[in-house]
Amino acid sequence: MLLAWIPLRLRPGIGTISNVLLVGAFTDLFLWLLPEPDALAARTAYLVAAVLVGGFATGCYIGAGLGPGPRDGLMTGIAARGHSIRAVRTGLELTVLAAGWLLGGTVGAGTVLYALAIGPLTHVFLPMLTIEAPAAEPDAAGTTRPPGVPAEPDVPPAGAAVPAGAQCSAASVASTAANSSGRTSTPFS
Repeated sequence: MLLAWIPLRLRPGIGTISNVLLVGAFTDLFLWLLPEPDALAARTAYLVAAVLVGGFATGCYIGAGLGPGPRDGLMTGIAARGHSIRAVRTGLELTVLAAGWLLGGTVGAGTVLYALAIGPLTHVFLPMLTIEAPAAEPDAAGTTRPPGVPAEPDVPPAGAAVPAGAQCSAASVASTAANSSGRTSTPFS
């Protein structure tokens, strides 16, 4: 699944790794903790609750901006190109369901419910739970930086000459070149 991220130019994050390592572990934990219901009504309640919690959890961890899971990354990568999250996720889940069935897997009511519901639930929860990064504001030199990131001390103001032999980082060179009002020289010329 992660190989499908390459043409979409996606990169995994801590959320990607956590998804791979923790989903199965927490599934095992809750199967151990929760009593196994006998009544159909209780089993149905577990199923519906699990699907709802799955949609909410998907919105939480993708919305945190720490990297989506393998299938979620494919979903967000395709959706970023103008497609509905609801349609993309449902299509992915139905494709995985069909592939599993063709390989001899069991397809039950819960499998079908999850495949049909997780796309619409993600479509609702993801925008509600997404944490927006603060907008960047220009500093005194006119350079845009994210909030909390200080200006580099070795970046001269726009149009200022750079003393010979000054120590400059690659970022300050790019910043100086951008702020130098058309000058083509750099501190290294």
